[in-house]
Amino acid sequence: MVKGLYTAYTGMVNEQNRMDIMTNNLANATTTGYKKEGTTDRAFADQLALKIKDTSSVHIAKGLGNVNLGVKIGEVYTDFTQGSFEVTDGKTDFALDGKGFFAISFTSKAGETRHMLTRDGDFTLTKEGYLVTKDGDFVLNREGALSGDAGEGNYIQIDPAQDFQVLSDGTIMQNGAVVAQIGIVDVENYDYISKYGENLYQLVDGGQLIESDARVEQGVLEASNVNIVSEMVDMITITRAYEANQKIIQTIDSMLEKSSNTVGKL
Repeated sequence: MVKGLYTAYTGMVNEQNRMDIMTNNLANATTTGYKKEGTTDRAFADQLALKIKDTSSVHIAKGLGNVNLGVKIGEVYTDFTQGSFEVTDGKTDFALDGKGFFAISFTSKAGETRHMLTRDGDFTLTKEGYLVTKDGDFVLNREGALSGDAGEGNYIQIDPAQDFQVLSDGTIMQNGAVVAQIGIVDVENYDYISKYGENLYQLVDGGQLIESDARVEQGVLEASNVNIVSEMVDMITITRAYEANQKIIQTIDSMLEKSSNTVGKL
């Protein structure tokens, strides 16, 4: 009976973890290029329950059967399914049609510059003509994207006073001439990238950058791939599962109280 307390407890912890991930998805339902997260879970290994002080067979404990100690949290994964496109007609708004990422020169609060990846193409131009993210981080060109070099030499700079056009391969044209190329890169194995925060991804040890065949679409943005209706339905399921485990604990607690206060008096 006491084992039931631990089983229900692990169920509550798992449902709380699922709820935390889901609320984060809902909070980013309108975030450009956001990729929703999901969770996995798995059962603890079954344990063989034995009779206590069994004297029917000398030095041989008899088994009562297998007991499962509940569920434990698995891994958190990212769903990289492409989101829908929203037309903005903005000259510095871009979306990727296919697998791949924009490469960003990200500068942390500590002043450290790193090569980062993002699906958020909500860019803008500075007065000097640099293409930057809405947070002010520089967008890298093709060379910087593939090499991982986030240095100033790989920033994209154009004439802000002139009109420009971006081709499907990321090439930026001004006055009929090529002035730069937006860096589009992919990762050989998505198990080697992790979410950093601020809608960015970082390459972890063992990850390999490769060329991307994604098409660059100008004047559109990729919406989040979070389905609000589906998330809300799952939230109801999680809440009910959490409450069911809670009631199990309350029931066992009531039974233990009667055992100690009532049965113990006989």
